[in-house]
Amino acid sequence: MSTPVSRLDDRVDGLFDRLRGNPLADRLFYTASALGDFGLLWVMAALLRALRRRPNDERAAVRAIVATALESVLVNAGVKSIFGRGRPVSELVHPLPFRQPLTSSFPSGHATAAFCAAVLLSDQDDIKPLYFAAATVVSLSRIHTKIHHASDVVGGALIGLGLGAIGRRLAPLPPKRPS
Repeated sequence: MSTPVSRLDDRVDGLFDRLRGNPLADRLFYTASALGDFGLLWVMAALLRALRRRPNDERAAVRAIVATALESVLVNAGVKSIFGRGRPVSELVHPLPFRQPLTSSFPSGHATAAFCAAVLLSDQDDIKPLYFAAATVVSLSRIHTKIHHASDVVGGALIGLGLGAIGRRLAPLPPKRPS
């Protein structure tokens, strides 16, 4: 039976079918997906922010790393077990090395981590759009690789935005001092 969610998933998957097999798109999305594994990209981004040594950069970096670790446990050990959604059925031959997850498809842990980290890392940072652009690419990579449905990614992004907002509230950065 077709539902609004399944129709959305099918429509978005059809759009990505046009990109699959394109060497540039495959390289971009498979690399982004791999960098999203275990929050690697967000740890690297946090460390780079800490190295900039501006007011609150180190605190923002530590906050993002801790929150992303907590998010991972909450989502992967908790939320995913509640839903138990199957992953997209695919006979896609992955053109690049790829880690096949075993957990539930909903929500996308990559999207959750990406948007949680983007919210926290972008706080008081001029390169805010870059964090959110990276989060979007990592999230979309999960659809491109056919490891998540579009609705898994949307759900993960919304959860990540919410967890990031909670993190900002629970561990706010001190106001920036004038330079």
